[in-house]
Amino acid sequence: MVKKLTSKNKDYSKWYNELVVMADLAENSSVRGCMIIKPYGYAIWEKMQYFLDKMFKETGHQNAYFPLFVPKSLFEAEEKNAEGFAKECAIVTHYRLENDPDKIGKLRVDPKAKLEEELIVRPTSEAVIWNTYKNWIQSYRDLPILINQWANVVRWEMRTRLFLRTSEFLWQEGHTAHETREEAINETVMINDLYEKFAKEYMAMPVLKGIKSKSETFAGAETTYCIEALMQDGKALQAGTSHFLGQNFSKAFDVKFTNKEGKLSYVWATSWGVSSRLLGALIMTHSDDNGLVLPPMLAPFQVVIVPIFKNQDELALISDVVEKLKSDFLRNDISVKFDNRDKIRPGEKFALYEIQGVPIRLTLGPKDLMNKTVEIFRRDSLTKDTIKIENSVSKVSNLLKEMQKSLYNNALSFRDNNITEVDNFNDFKKVLNTKGGFISAHWDGTEKTENEIKKITKATIRCIPFGNQEGGSCVFSGNQSKQRVLFAKAY
Repeated sequence: MVKKLTSKNKDYSKWYNELVVMADLAENSSVRGCMIIKPYGYAIWEKMQYFLDKMFKETGHQNAYFPLFVPKSLFEAEEKNAEGFAKECAIVTHYRLENDPDKIGKLRVDPKAKLEEELIVRPTSEAVIWNTYKNWIQSYRDLPILINQWANVVRWEMRTRLFLRTSEFLWQEGHTAHETREEAINETVMINDLYEKFAKEYMAMPVLKGIKSKSETFAGAETTYCIEALMQDGKALQAGTSHFLGQNFSKAFDVKFTNKEGKLSYVWATSWGVSSRLLGALIMTHSDDNGLVLPPMLAPFQVVIVPIFKNQDELALISDVVEKLKSDFLRNDISVKFDNRDKIRPGEKFALYEIQGVPIRLTLGPKDLMNKTVEIFRRDSLTKDTIKIENSVSKVSNLLKEMQKSLYNNALSFRDNNITEVDNFNDFKKVLNTKGGFISAHWDGTEKTENEIKKITKATIRCIPFGNQEGGSCVFSGNQSKQRVLFAKAY
């Protein structure tokens, strides 16, 4: 039997760690800070990948692939980017092993096989990509370049947690080149809007849009646009970022083009990405003490059918009905699994699919066959009903749509109820320590104030929201403020 989860109200961190393992999503590997994403977890990532990839291609982007290794000289070409990632880099220094003469059966690094130039295992790919674009771009006719790659990256994290922060993780990274500043900014904003749409329509996760403060801006970017989500424990999670790079990388790698007037000009650039930490966000947005709660759009399978039988003859009769039912579901784009294993009791199956967050469970036994009915269980509300088999497809189809909408509305209500306006620092600290969530407060725009607030409270500016130009006094310094920004403790 599946053991009971720790209550998230008792110990949220422990609840999360247990859930990831018990739902068979991922586990820690023998390699420090790295994880093994198991088939069920990877199936969710594949769903995310599929829909995001479709959205990228619909907006004119193409997929490509670039090397995992970046020569150190390329990596350090854009100084701010290199400085920003320097402490997180893994470095390849040698290219060969040899038998250890002092330890029989063991290997050592061949000291004679030292690389002439160290290779950085990519923490991000701007350097190697812009060195490539230099060869691709000569004229305005070569622009824009709209490239995305699905890849893994390495950032040597000291404190790790499955999906949320690991030394190696999966992501997509877009890298685009443009003729004008305006075109590049439009690209950056469009992608940030695309991420918001994905979060809402597929993850059922509400997000707040805005830009990052200068200290939180991507290293090497002029402006970082972001979407920020709120988890059930009141902490924020950066769900996606889109960076306007200006001409920083084109100047660093000398990427010029001949414009329509016949003059040489530096290219304008963007980069943007979301990662496998979205699985962590998905878990912490919807799940409960019974396990995962998955939005139907991202569930590996939306319906599981569990037969109740005493012998193979009963199973055969149920299977005949289920096979037709499966075909009806698949014709209506509803993914389904028939769990006809006879070595596991129905109760164990129920517990497994509940903790894995399968949206709909159908149960079918001999009595149901006789009555031409099926029991239907809804994971989000934990409610049961009995319906006619002939109505199953239409009922399930409507329920899945309803669940997707309901999960979003519940998360939105939670998010909105956990945005608190404060006007002084005592209230700021009180709300942060008792209620959590986003704190909407005035900020004087200085890095000094931002750092002091972070030092005292561990809260950071998650985003500077759009369309908020209300003047006031800074919550910390009392100095003039142009607008409210959103603070929170974050993952």
